[in-house]
Amino acid sequence: MKLKVKSSALLALTAAAFIVTFRLPAIPQPPEFHQFADARTLYGIPNFFNVVSNLPFLLISVYGWNSLRRNQSSLMIRLIYSMLFLGIALTAFGSAYYHYNPGNKTLVWDRLPLTTIFMAATCAAIAELVSERLALFLLFPLLLTGAGSVIWWSHSQEQGHGDLRLYFLVQYYPMVLIPTLLLLYYKPVHKPVLRSLTGVVGWYVIAKIFEHWDIPVYRALGISGHTLKHLAAAVSTGYFVVLYKRRSS
Repeated sequence: MKLKVKSSALLALTAAAFIVTFRLPAIPQPPEFHQFADARTLYGIPNFFNVVSNLPFLLISVYGWNSLRRNQSSLMIRLIYSMLFLGIALTAFGSAYYHYNPGNKTLVWDRLPLTTIFMAATCAAIAELVSERLALFLLFPLLLTGAGSVIWWSHSQEQGHGDLRLYFLVQYYPMVLIPTLLLLYYKPVHKPVLRSLTGVVGWYVIAKIFEHWDIPVYRALGISGHTLKHLAAAVSTGYFVVLYKRRSS
């Protein structure tokens, strides 16, 4: 498939995602979002397991930063992965803070670093499969878009007409875009990239399933779906460290 055709397909997919998203009515934050199946307080920490299950994000970010220190990749690649590992580290703190005291105001500090992960992950996939220069060109506009989606949701929520549409697009579109990039640009040399990005997407889907079935999982296993969601999402981010480390193998 010619480069122009591939580029046109991606532009069309992105335009369609925006059109479909914003043809939907505004999506407010449901009040029950902050109610978790496992709200036990242990050692004086409310929602204990939902708080401490964010620790793997911090460990993965440290592992990622250590890989950056030892690796001699291009400055463009190092910058993209630096932002990705920074987002993972900040998620550990932001998510723990939110789950310690759940509410719309603390949720902002959970979602802001998550958008850094989503947008930097998108750029990492573009860098690995398409172009490092294009990925770097998109990095900061996408990071600003991600942060803006949370700021817009928070502002609209305070005005009484919360709107999560842009945030949902920032969160879920990369899970569509990354497989599309693999479909359009995959070559045999990308086999390690395929394995890593499949792990990223697959484990994130598992994380969202656990989140959706929070209460049934808790009743069945004695550990909540939301806690397992954090662990599965951390595994998802870990595949980006694997992806980066392959450059030094």
